[in-house]
Amino acid sequence: MIYLASKSPRRAELLTRLGQPFGLLDIDIPEVRQPGEAPEDYVRRVAREKAGAGLLAVQGNASACVLGADTEVVLDDEVFGKPVDQADAAAMLRRLSGRTHRVISAVSLVDAGREAQAVSMSEVRFAEIDAADIDEYVASGEPMGKAGGYAIQGGAERFVVHLSGSYSGVMGLPLYQTMQLLRQFGVH
Repeated sequence: MIYLASKSPRRAELLTRLGQPFGLLDIDIPEVRQPGEAPEDYVRRVAREKAGAGLLAVQGNASACVLGADTEVVLDDEVFGKPVDQADAAAMLRRLSGRTHRVISAVSLVDAGREAQAVSMSEVRFAEIDAADIDEYVASGEPMGKAGGYAIQGGAERFVVHLSGSYSGVMGLPLYQTMQLLRQFGVH
């Protein structure tokens, strides 16, 4: 049985697209970057910790396979997590405006005896976003709970000038990499 260790409705929606039945685990892992930790290492660690915590939660199920994922927006070397409030979301969008940022999405898959991980790196370039558009987008509530304060599959799609990489990875679960991991574990 496959389990998704995530509270994200977007990840669940994306995993559904692969056609595999799965269970959901409500896992709460602190997402705190350690001093000096590189952005990619941070995203990899959080994904691995989510998968490991999920495996502990289904300990009695010997056939359990647990998928953990993390996605972060990175501008220069700064990781933009989920905004704490609307002002924080607006500040993130102002900083991303007219710039290219990276979106790092890591996926970890674990079972009782194995662990594998994949990372998707995407680049997203935003147009210059004027203050009125930022205010309108933030007022919609959509930026809350989303890395970098935006949802590429929602209203922020209109800000994207260029995307290089995985659209589903920017949403929160890179489907190609996830499918490859599941195949490594014998899930087809």
